This record gives sequence, structure tokens and C-alpha cells, in this order.
Amino acid sequence: MNLTKKTIILNLLLINILTGSCKKDIKQAENKEIKDADLPANVLPKMKPLVNEKPKLTASYIDEKHREIDSFYNRNWPNNSMNGSFLVAKNGQIIYEKYEGYANLRDKTPITADTPIHIASVSKVLTATAVLKLVNAKRIDLDKKVTDYLKEFPYPEVTVRMLLDHRSGMRNYAYFTDRDKSVWDRHNTLTNQDILTIMGTKNIGLEQKTGTRFAYCNTNYAMLALIIEKITKMSYRNAMAEIIFKPLGMTHTFVLDFDKDKHNVAPSYKANRVEIGIDYLDKIYGDKNIYSTPRDLLKFDRARNSPSFLEPDLLAQVYTGYSNERKGTRNYGLGIRMINWENGKNFYYHNGWWHGFTSSYIPLKDENVTIIALSNKFNRSTYAVRKLSVLFGDYPFKVKDIE
Repeated sequence: MNLTKKTIILNLLLINILTGSCKKDIKQAENKEIKDADLPANVLPKMKPLVNEKPKLTASYIDEKHREIDSFYNRNWPNNSMNGSFLVAKNGQIIYEKYEGYANLRDKTPITADTPIHIASVSKVLTATAVLKLVNAKRIDLDKKVTDYLKEFPYPEVTVRMLLDHRSGMRNYAYFTDRDKSVWDRHNTLTNQDILTIMGTKNIGLEQKTGTRFAYCNTNYAMLALIIEKITKMSYRNAMAEIIFKPLGMTHTFVLDFDKDKHNVAPSYKANRVEIGIDYLDKIYGDKNIYSTPRDLLKFDRARNSPSFLEPDLLAQVYTGYSNERKGTRNYGLGIRMINWENGKNFYYHNGWWHGFTSSYIPLKDENVTIIALSNKFNRSTYAVRKLSVLFGDYPFKVKDIE
């Protein structure tokens, strides 16, 4: 080989090396740009998940509460009928937990502490928290119009805050896509973007005038998920992982990848143990479609309610009721339900129900207690765990199941 040919080959090799290096540098720069620009440091929690919090519970206290909770559990779910997972903790320290039944009845896969179960509308609490982290980072303004973030959105008076507290006046997507084939063919799986497009092109009217009253509506949280995607330039699945799940060590929590994993997750069952199949609404996220465990949700709860996770003023807004047009004790904050009694005592919670999945998340803020129940076999007893609050504070629930 002569010198000229050697020189040409060497130059070509050098060009390939430099080109490859440049492409790698560009890709790394792009990744870094997304990480730095779209998820600034103040979006992510400023703390690690809380463990072994103080004051440390005494053995006698744990024994007493364990006995009382166990009595409630056995009366509430007689003959090991829960088919789910259950946890009670104080100061981040687990007092009681139980896992029973099957994640999948066909192959007898047992439910364990590491088994993710669909948390249904408790997903709204996590979606709201991701939005609030972006508010904290000044990437989202609670009182800006949704049209500032989603140009197709057809209701000009709705703000981000109204999505969070269910005062938008929108109709539930499950209703306006179910009754008219010209709006949606139920043979096709609905997506969040489909909902937005339908509302913008099919003349879907409001259920009531924006801002006039509370009306719980899953469409609100489907839109919040799209706003998260718009702001972070990431899928909702990845954004939730980066903002919430990974920083808090929630290793068994994820947003369902419907196309990839719809047959690989725990199915749900009717009360008679008949499996409930997948339908055209099962791809929507934000209002549902997060899978988690009680231990992971405990990590989330302790972080979310710590003083370093959200700015104090913003956290106070979360637990403020925004629906006061009717006198009563029940209200809704920013992604959390509440009961506000006249004596000043407040009870915060969120329940969930999707297909056969039921869930209950209860943070007793004054007592630093967390109660979580998840099940994949339909049973309203999941919601009865609120009665356990009387073991820890002055909550006026009538309880017959605790001795």
C-alpha cells in the first residue's frame, strides 16, 4: 500500500472517530439539556426518603397499636378476604402491615410487600405532587390558564388550580366517549391526547360553568398529565419517575406502559373473583394507572409532608379547601380530599376505585400517621380503614370494629 492510500485511510478513520465522538457529545448535550432545562434541581426533592424518624416508638406502644389494628383487620376482612396489602405507620415507622391473597389468581402469584397494585385515583395525589414540584420550580403557575400550556384546550377560563381542585366544570371523558360513536369508537383505545383533541373538535360542552362548584372529574387529571409532559418534554411515565419515584426510592412504583405491560401487571377481580378485562379507557394516565406498594407510598407520604419537599406556603395551599359554595364538612384541596369539622379537626385522605382495584391513602398530619390499603379484588372495606384514625387522634368516626 503506497503512502497516499495510507494517508486517505487514516484520514477516513479520523473523520469517523471525530464524527462518532461529535454525535456522542451532541447526544450527551441533548440529554443534559433536557435534564437541566426541564427538570431543574428545585423540581427534585431536597431530601432522601425518611427512615427511622424520631421520636422512636416504644415496643409497648407498637404492641398496643398492633393488637388494636389487628382486631380491626380481622373484623373488617374476615377469613383473610382482603386480597391486597395494608400498612399503618407512625413517624415513618411501620406499626402494622399485612399482605395476603394473590396478585394473579390464575397462576397463584402471591401478593407480597413488593407487589405493585394499581392505586386507581390515589394516582391523583402523585400527579398533583408532580405538578406542585413544577410550580415550586416556577415552571408552572397555578393561576395561569390551561390554554397557556395546552393550545388545543377549548375552555378559556379554566386554570391549572381548577384542574387540581376539580372546579373546571369539564365533563368526564368516560361519559362523552361512551355514548356517541361519532365522538369516539370504543373499539379504539383512548389516549390523553385523544381526549384533548375530542374536546377541542367535537363541541364537548361543559358540565357546569367554570369555577362555580366542585365536581370530581377524571378529565382534570388527564389534562394535568399532558401539562406535565408539555413542561418537562418527557412522557408522563418518565417525568413521574424523575420527579417523584426515583428521588424517593420508590423502587416498586411505576406508571403503566399500556402497550408493553398491560398483560404483565396484576389484574383486578370482582368480589366473586371473576377477572375484569381491559377496556378502551385503560390507557389514560394522570387520574389513574400508577402501580405502587404501601411501603413506597409511605416513602412518598413522609417526603411530601416534610418541610423541605414543597415551599411551606405551597404545601399550605394543598390542604386548603376550595369548594365553599355549600356549607358542609367535606371539601377538596390540591389533589387531596378532606373533612373539616367545626371543632377545627381536619381529616385528609384520597380513595380510589378502578375496575376491581380499590385503594385508600390517609395521612394523619397532626399525628404523623400514615394509613394505606390497596386491593385488586373489589371490596368497599378498603375505605373503612379511615376508622383507624380514632386510635391516634380525636376523630369523630363511629367505630365498632376495634376492641
